[in-house]
Amino acid sequence: MINIVILASVIAWIGAIHELNRSSKKQNDQKIITLVSLGTLSTLIISRFNKGKCDENFYIV
Repeated sequence: MINIVILASVIAWIGAIHELNRSSKKQNDQKIITLVSLGTLSTLIISRFNKGKCDENFYIV
């Protein structure tokens, strides 16, 4: 299940970056808002899912 959320997150962020790289006349604001919202929501879900599941050799500074 989480793999699907991770894949959706990556696709959403790549799509948002791709749309933002277009010229301002060709940019679709609705699409940008949707992709960024989806990317943010999926990132939050991934973060909550992995809370407390860090590798013992990984230290947050």
